[in-house]
This record gives sequence, C-alpha cells and structure tokens, in this order.
Amino acid sequence: METTQRTDQQRSAERRRRELLEAADRVVLRDGPGASMNAIAAEAGITKPILYRHFGDKGGLYAALAKRHTDALLEALRAALDAPAERRERVEATLDTYLAAIEARPQVYRFLMHPAEAPSPGDQGFDVGVHSTPLLRRLGEELAEVIEERVDLGPEGAQLARVWGHGIVGMMHAAGDWWLGERPCPRAELVRSLADLLWGRLAAAGNRVGGPGF
Repeated sequence: METTQRTDQQRSAERRRRELLEAADRVVLRDGPGASMNAIAAEAGITKPILYRHFGDKGGLYAALAKRHTDALLEALRAALDAPAERRERVEATLDTYLAAIEARPQVYRFLMHPAEAPSPGDQGFDVGVHSTPLLRRLGEELAEVIEERVDLGPEGAQLARVWGHGIVGMMHAAGDWWLGERPCPRAELVRSLADLLWGRLAAAGNRVGGPGF
C-alpha cells in the first residue's frame, strides 16, 4: 500500500514538473534569454518559492530545459544519421536537422546558449556558459559514438571519433550561431557549404565490416 502511494506521489510530482517545464517553454518562446523566474512562475500560476522548490534556482531550471531540448535534438539527429540514404545525404540531413531546430525556435536556442544582457528584476546573476558548455559536450560525445559505430578509422578510431564528434558539433554551433544572427544565405546553402567542408577523409574512410554503415 505504501509503495503504491509513493509511486502515485512520484507520478504526480513528475507530471507537475513536466507542466512547469511546459510553462517555462512558453515564457522562453516569448522572452528568450530574458525569461525570468517571476514570469515563469506567473505563467505556471504559482509563486516563485514554489518554482524554486522544484528546480532550486534559474540554473536548475535551465539544466532541466536544456536536457529536455537536447534529448529531442539528439533523437532527431540520430534519426537523420540512421536514414536509408547515401553517406553524403545523411551528413547533409544531420546538419539540416540541427539548423532547422535552432531556426524553428530561435528564442529557445538563445536562452540555452546566450545570457541575457541584464538580469531580470528579482533574478540573481546567471552564467549560461556554465551550463551550455556541458550541453555542447554531450552533443559532441553522442556524435562521437555514432561515428565510431559506423566508420572504420583504424587503430586510433575511438580517439579520432571523439575529435571529429566535438569538432563537428563546434562547427555546427559556431556556424549556426552566426547564421541565425545574420541570415547571410538560405539554410540549404549553409548545409551544402558545411558538408563540403566535412567531405574530406570522412568521405574516403570505409565502413566497419559487419557494422552499420554511415
């Protein structure tokens, strides 16, 4: 009986946390990096102390939102990488998936990657870099795993896959950040240009024998 009651309480807490994250998403879509705990609490119909009870502070809320959006992005990137197509097409699809995601929700991207120019009233200072760096590292490690699984890079393959994984994520992030701010060309043109940059040794490397192709 106690176990059932505890499980019900856990489910209720998880559901409430999910509702609060959805409220935070709505505020971030509206306010971008300037989203405040006050505004998020108001959107959720609660007081700020209750919001703190669930997430601790803005950093805790940021980390929860970052995981939520990173999980969804990684799922989309893996689907693009695993699509039944030629390697070049899958590389382009993966680049396009990332760029399409930040283009579709630029305010969410800016909230995750850029600090507000000034703290919102009632909020303490918040260093986004402390949290965005682990987010990019996670993307780099995930991509490295995919590369190592699919491409035969020889005896030093594991290390090289990590270098490539983090390097590609860094390239996508830097190029995407610049492109989102200036929009110097259509997304498809940027995708082709970045794929051309990658199309060196990656194109020449063979697939692992007996493993999934890339």
